[in-house]
Amino acid sequence: MSSSSPVRVVSRRTVKPPQRPRERISLTPWYTSMLSANYIQKGLLFARPPLSTVRLLDHLEAALAGALAAYYPVAGRFVTEQHRDGHGAVVGCSVSVDCGGQGVEIVHAVADGVAVADVVPPDADVPRVVQSFFPLSDAVCCDGHELPLFAVQVTELADGVFLGFACNHAFTDGTGFWNFINAWAEIARASLAPPEAPLALTSLPPLFERWSPDGGAAAPAVLPCANPSVLIERLWPPPMRERMLQFSEETLAALKERARQELLAAGDTAGAAAVTRFQALSSLMWRAFTRARRLPPDEETMCRLAINNRGRLRPPLPAEYFGKSAYAISTEAVRASELLARGHGWAAAAVGRAVAAHTDADIRARVAAWTAKPVVYELRYDPSAVLMGNSPRFDMYGCDFGWGKALAARSGRANKGDGKAALYPGRDGGIDVEVVMLPEHMEALEKDEELWAAVSPDAAPAAKV
Repeated sequence: MSSSSPVRVVSRRTVKPPQRPRERISLTPWYTSMLSANYIQKGLLFARPPLSTVRLLDHLEAALAGALAAYYPVAGRFVTEQHRDGHGAVVGCSVSVDCGGQGVEIVHAVADGVAVADVVPPDADVPRVVQSFFPLSDAVCCDGHELPLFAVQVTELADGVFLGFACNHAFTDGTGFWNFINAWAEIARASLAPPEAPLALTSLPPLFERWSPDGGAAAPAVLPCANPSVLIERLWPPPMRERMLQFSEETLAALKERARQELLAAGDTAGAAAVTRFQALSSLMWRAFTRARRLPPDEETMCRLAINNRGRLRPPLPAEYFGKSAYAISTEAVRASELLARGHGWAAAAVGRAVAAHTDADIRARVAAWTAKPVVYELRYDPSAVLMGNSPRFDMYGCDFGWGKALAARSGRANKGDGKAALYPGRDGGIDVEVVMLPEHMEALEKDEELWAAVSPDAAPAAKV
């Protein structure tokens, strides 16, 4: 495949939900703080569907309209309301979703000369052409005032199709995003089921009521400006290299056991009893990234982790809560030399302590602190830290639109920087890790013996499901 293989946009269509009474849903602190973030960009690679192009697009459009009947705010747009004091002076603003049925977008594109094998080459970087499979690549969340809150690009390949999704990250998080995609896929799958074997729809209807600390009606988050656009940064990192690394169930179990044994040897019985596969994998990536960057011995580093708030709140949020309910937490800072000297087990336990500390009280304290001093987060990557993002718990491979399980999951160029490791469920078990680093750091990482001893060899993409 040539690196200049073009992706041609052929057509666009707008999909709207059924008409319903118009309403607005206020953005609360979890949402408003993310207005400078890029859209979520995640996608699925499929074998060629047994449908013509026209029928495929019509099939996806009809099912998407069906999903929007329940997920109607996804088809809305952001609106800003100014807040004034008793003298009429503007003292702040808040953002809401105007659920007016403005619509989402389906983009049809063709990738000339690009095959499935070109998208997922074994033991190689993720090809840059994959970034062209996603819509809204230059958008930040505040652009949801004019742009759709959700769009999908259907890119035809020589022997397959790639569905590239883009969703406003100030509107929902990864949990809500994949719940929506699964609901859409379920409707699509059911529509192709034979009459003698109909499929029942099992997705729970989404809950749009916003969480508030006192359990009452959620107040909108108010920013100290007349328009949120003055707080928005549009930051794009320099060119990065990306690789998708596979870790088998056996490897993850071995990493966990190694951490457990090291902690027992150090006398940390509590840490040994609590260690998880996630902590052990995070430890492996944190220490490998630190070595690859060749950080000075006295420079401090930490491991940052994206974490879901839903089950940690008291009472917990219901599974069907649609919206943003996630934070980034951090381990304690440690000097690079100490991180490497203390070993795999200590780093795994440090991740565990950070997760354990993220309680209902911690979440509420964060909301209170933001409300006292509202801010739109600057999404800058710490050159000495590691960010573990995404989640292997997201049901990506459950998104069968009627012609079988996806061959692979990939992402666009949004929300990436040096030192990010995004976790995906493995197609056939285990965990896949999308590694993003500066070219010089990736070159060093590829020579890290401890990391590569744990990485499973790439398998060729399946020709059939």
